[in-house]
Amino acid sequence: MATTAATVSDKNLWKGGVEPLKASYGKLMMWFFLLSDALTFSGLLVTYGFSRFSHPTNAAQTVFSAKYWPLPEKVFTHIPFTHMPAPLVFVGIMTFILIMSSVTMVLAVEAGHRMDKAAVQKWMLWTILGGFAFLGCQAWEWTIFITGSEKGLIEEGIQIIGANLKGNEYGPVLFANLFFFITGFHGTHVLSGVLINILVFYNVSIGTYERIGHYEMVEKVGLYWHFVDLVWVFVFTFFYLV
Repeated sequence: MATTAATVSDKNLWKGGVEPLKASYGKLMMWFFLLSDALTFSGLLVTYGFSRFSHPTNAAQTVFSAKYWPLPEKVFTHIPFTHMPAPLVFVGIMTFILIMSSVTMVLAVEAGHRMDKAAVQKWMLWTILGGFAFLGCQAWEWTIFITGSEKGLIEEGIQIIGANLKGNEYGPVLFANLFFFITGFHGTHVLSGVLINILVFYNVSIGTYERIGHYEMVEKVGLYWHFVDLVWVFVFTFFYLV
């Protein structure tokens, strides 16, 4: 019995036929990845929320105690190279740097749509510098958090200075564990984004995307970078404002 089959051109075969939602498969896969990553961060932040509100707090906290969940404005008070107490100012600067890097990424994507190679290079470079600046700020913040104050906390006859996975000068050990894991997990995403941006910047510089005829790769890494920035807004809210 004879059978008939529709003729499929090689072009449509390798491109998967009609693109769903009028988006390339590359962008769709990036959206799927970001969705799965969003679920991971959601689980981590929900865990922090439950832990935070399962511990008592002391609004008039003058000294740290392992019994009370620390108040962010009492912990994150330092600015590099100064001894002036300024609660949450430094983390505000970190947030501003990351948000501005998202703006430069938007400009890089827009330049890619115009096929403006020089502008894409410029804005991608600024995005990379912003990512490195944020990572440097986070490394400094971790250093201060780990080092702690000179006095520390006396708990059960043991002096605890700074914070690590075994002790925490600022409150329950769980606070330090969640802080290191969640901010470190986000920082890993930022570092990955910076490395990918460097690779894309290199390809832009040698004219790879110009020869292909589009700068879609810039748009795809832009989606990832905006996601990283958006996640930081939630991390900032949970750790530093709640």
